[in-house]
Amino acid sequence: MARPSTTDRTVLFVLFDGVQPLDVVGPHEVFAGANGVLDAEGRGDPRYRLVLAAHKPGPVTSESGLQLVATASLASIDRRRVHTLLLPGGSGVGAAAADPTVAAWVARASATAQRTVTVCSGAFLAGAAGLLDGRTCTTHWARADALAEAHPAATVDADPIYIRDGNLWSSAGVTAGIDLALALVEHDLGADVAQVVARWLVVFLRRPGGQSQFAVPVWARPSEREPIKAAQAFVHAEPGSDLSVPALARHVGLSARHFTRLFQQQVGVAPGRYVENVRVEAARRLLETERTGVAAVATRCGFGTSETMRRAFLRRLGVSPDQYRRRFAVAPASAPSSASAAS
Repeated sequence: MARPSTTDRTVLFVLFDGVQPLDVVGPHEVFAGANGVLDAEGRGDPRYRLVLAAHKPGPVTSESGLQLVATASLASIDRRRVHTLLLPGGSGVGAAAADPTVAAWVARASATAQRTVTVCSGAFLAGAAGLLDGRTCTTHWARADALAEAHPAATVDADPIYIRDGNLWSSAGVTAGIDLALALVEHDLGADVAQVVARWLVVFLRRPGGQSQFAVPVWARPSEREPIKAAQAFVHAEPGSDLSVPALARHVGLSARHFTRLFQQQVGVAPGRYVENVRVEAARRLLETERTGVAAVATRCGFGTSETMRRAFLRRLGVSPDQYRRRFAVAPASAPSSASAAS
């Protein structure tokens, strides 16, 4: 590895067979775009020096078959010169994390880098290197439970697009690496440069909402015991009905107090929270597939008012129902409802 200038910010991408190519290419384009903005504006800020390294130099086959070329071996890298250590994810990350040579190299490089960055399941490689203990991090929503189980000393938050905890930055899946790289550029060079790069890439500088809006529903396991199993079935079948604790308790022939205790014990969440989750998922499906107005969706799904549904969406998904529909509807929406002004 050639010795960089003293003003370079070297960004080292760790490659391995089975890497997710967008985890690499997305951030790479953001940093390269920032260099282009600095050049165009004649600014003297340090440039990013982008280096792709693997066990050995040469082609690395990504999980989709696209080949990326490592220009250096990990062993040849002067770790003291690495400003940003970037760990991508992909189907091959498990093998990379299980390789003690790679994990040890990542641990040593992270100790001298200004910051360590994980994209998607690259967090598993950071975990194997001991970098997640006592830290808060994120990863792809579908991998969050596995990451938390593998590294119980870490706090895994499955919703944010990206998180910073000290010098550890982590992001959600795939394209979220672009969001994180833009945040790093904004941190280094200011919002003006980051905004120009975002506009050229046709993305948000700060994406509204979190990962939850993209996640498929993950239902709690149904209780194996009656009468809680019957109560859950009723909630799913009739989300627009009266699903208060007293009403559910009467439906299954229990006192409200006894029902609440059994539900929490067998399902793991309080009845009210479970009902809200089911109603939000029911509303999501209607917003995606029907032209029904937001107020009507709120009524059909048991929220009562569009404002109540808006608050539930913001709590659970980080976006309003109108914003959610604009992004995910597969059919044209009807005229904006009266709730649009509040979104």
